Amino acid sequence: MNPEEQNGRSDPAEGPPKPLAKARKKQKLQQLGEARRRQGLSIRCVAQRLHKTINEIRAQEEEWADLPLSELYRWQAVLEVPMEELLTGPDDTLSPRVLTRARLLRIMKTARSIRSQAHSEPQRRLARLLISQLLEIMPELKEVSGWPAVGHRRTADEVGRIAENPISDNWIYEGT
Repeated sequence: MNPEEQNGRSDPAEGPPKPLAKARKKQKLQQLGEARRRQGLSIRCVAQRLHKTINEIRAQEEEWADLPLSELYRWQAVLEVPMEELLTGPDDTLSPRVLTRARLLRIMKTARSIRSQAHSEPQRRLARLLISQLLEIMPELKEVSGWPAVGHRRTADEVGRIAENPISDNWIYEGT
């Protein structure tokens, strides 16, 4: 029996046997399209950078498309993302333990903000209780501050956008 008959196909150009092709379509192999959209690149831009046609890029973006590793590395270079983002979603990358710690951090920031903005003593008491319970679970949260009330504050060394992009004194007269 020749190798083609063993695989259940008579002509190698026909592609994989039907059951295998169906199984591949159900299994998500990569997320090139999602990664491209997250990076804000158009299909045309990616096609130009990879020296491919738009139809070839669309075919490669199909989640079930089985691409060689070398092609995935080319996509990684164009999109400038870690390989993991091409293979799995970005929120799948955190371990459950790290994800739990990140959630506790957000809860602590919220509790600190509630305590600082509380209008009554019972509200402050509840916020303090919540903060103490969070510290029992994760003592490292002791130094965490609340959410910023007015956006990001600049340090003394940072300058504002006007200092980075100064406007000339005659800007009013430049348009006329």
